[in-house]
Amino acid sequence: MSKLVTRRHAVALGLATPLAAPLAASLAAPLIATRAAAQAPWPTKPVRIIVPFPPGQAADIFARLMAERLTEIWKQQVLVDNKGGGGGIPGTEAGKAAAPDGYTLLVGNTSVLAVFPAVSASAGYDPAKNFAPVAKVSESYQILVVPASSAFKSVRELVAHAKANPGKLNIAHTGSGGLPHLTVELFKANAGIDIVGVPYKSGGEAVTGVLAGQVDMTFEGITILLPLIREGRLRALAVTSRARTPLAPDLPTMIEAGVPDYEVTTFNGVVAPAGTPAGIVTTLNAAINEGLQTAETQGLLHKLGAVSQPMSPGEFGAFIAAENRKWSALAQASGIRID
Repeated sequence: MSKLVTRRHAVALGLATPLAAPLAASLAAPLIATRAAAQAPWPTKPVRIIVPFPPGQAADIFARLMAERLTEIWKQQVLVDNKGGGGGIPGTEAGKAAAPDGYTLLVGNTSVLAVFPAVSASAGYDPAKNFAPVAKVSESYQILVVPASSAFKSVRELVAHAKANPGKLNIAHTGSGGLPHLTVELFKANAGIDIVGVPYKSGGEAVTGVLAGQVDMTFEGITILLPLIREGRLRALAVTSRARTPLAPDLPTMIEAGVPDYEVTTFNGVVAPAGTPAGIVTTLNAAINEGLQTAETQGLLHKLGAVSQPMSPGEFGAFIAAENRKWSALAQASGIRID
């Protein structure tokens, strides 16, 4: 008789007879199988990470960095599968439809996990219902810049001028309903100013517009702007992080500069299809967080203008939900919809 079913249990079950042993063993077998399955090593085959963007974009770079680290940790191949196009939606839906076994993951960012669901009623997925949060990989920020020749030396000066001259200043951004657009709208709402958004096709073109003096200001990523700031071609006014970032420690935050509760974080993280077993999610989280702590990974993140802030699955889920609430409230108040 299995040790999982003692004689006392057998008597209680009316099984203390010569025929009891086979029956008790059959009752114990599922328990043994369950315990063995729980203790089985994972993963036992290659893991696929879906990136809903083309190669070369930030999410793809971070995914490949994680794939390399996880392959080293698990001694099991981790593959990156780019499914770009459609603003990241088709790839995100592919991640949603995958089997919830931990062998297919999705790298999501601020746009697909927080902004797009906030501005579109036809996103086709709900981050909270369709995905299990696994781990936050990185976060980066934007800088508010003006031309080097601008009269504005601080955010306070700019805001004061904008309040005294509503509708006179303009700001470059890219695309209606995207994170750059909402970054501008959050600035307008929290600072209480009326400035005119000027859409450009890309962040590079928006920065060029500021350099040429065609627009008064723009927000853009740290890696794009820091070289131009250091060369004296642009003037940095503030960074969008809640606390000062080690990537630009001399820059005040927008909050320090007088814009209340202003924070814009561009994050990348890993999620799995809803229903993925909690034990596998925990294993994934531990491995990803371990991979993030190496000196080499930290150095690469800094070169990409990002920092890591490891979180548990629960903390990452709460973070995504808070981001979605923030952008949903802003989209509703501003009337921003893309469908």
